[in-house]
Amino acid sequence: MRGVLLTGHGGPEKLVSRDDVPVPHPESTDVLVHVEAAGVNNTGINTREAWYSKGNNEANDASWSGTALKFPRIQGADVCGTIVQAGTEVDEARVRDRVWIEPCLREVNGKLLESPWYLGSECDGGFAEYAVVASRHAHKINSSLSGAELASFPCSYSTAENMLTRADVNDQDHVLITGASGGVGSAAIQLAKARGAHVTAVTSSLKAAELRDLGADKTVTRDEDLTTSLGVNNIDVVIDLVAGPSWVSLLKVLRPGGRYAVSGAIFGPGPAVQGFWVRMTASEPLKPLDR
Repeated sequence: MRGVLLTGHGGPEKLVSRDDVPVPHPESTDVLVHVEAAGVNNTGINTREAWYSKGNNEANDASWSGTALKFPRIQGADVCGTIVQAGTEVDEARVRDRVWIEPCLREVNGKLLESPWYLGSECDGGFAEYAVVASRHAHKINSSLSGAELASFPCSYSTAENMLTRADVNDQDHVLITGASGGVGSAAIQLAKARGAHVTAVTSSLKAAELRDLGADKTVTRDEDLTTSLGVNNIDVVIDLVAGPSWVSLLKVLRPGGRYAVSGAIFGPGPAVQGFWVRMTASEPLKPLDR
């Protein structure tokens, strides 16, 4: 089959297109999916560049599970396609199902994982004509949208939905979303509005009108003082996709008893924080956060 192989960490030159890649074989609980479309997003780019490594760019822990990637690797986490073959323990009726592939995997090669893998990171993904995945991770869809449109959903919308669910967003909430013009942020706007929430989106002035068209009730720009624009203790839920120095301001606008969910660290995972304390456990004394 045709496929794009990642041959090592680095720039786009590490991606090689070939037409002699073996078609993967489904194990007993797997399905073989004929890929209709596969999206390109920052997850794949960051994986290629070893951005997820915590080992001083040694890339020995650059996968989502904290181990080294095995090359060559077929990337592609956002996949839409059709099941063309079912494993021996999978209902044959699944063949010809049009599916999305859930990118965060709990089962691979017929085995349950102790820690989740990510499609296109620890195992091959959708940048090829065919991809194998556990049947439980291939979700049937019925939609008039094109494959390219559908392939924009899995990573961003599943991340946004998980954050909103964890934060228990409802129609009484005022939700603040940072990084709102990105894939996860724009998904979070729409999913929060579907719940009936009031949404304020943090974005650039150039993209504010587009986010209001998506459903945001209000937009504030990244360079605004959030406490001036929104007031203190006025936000019920913060959906944070940025982290970094803005974290302190987000805590100030969040009301007592509010909820905070984070899934991104575009501006870095470790903000310099002064004057904030955290209780490590109920039985331990208050300790300052490390700077």
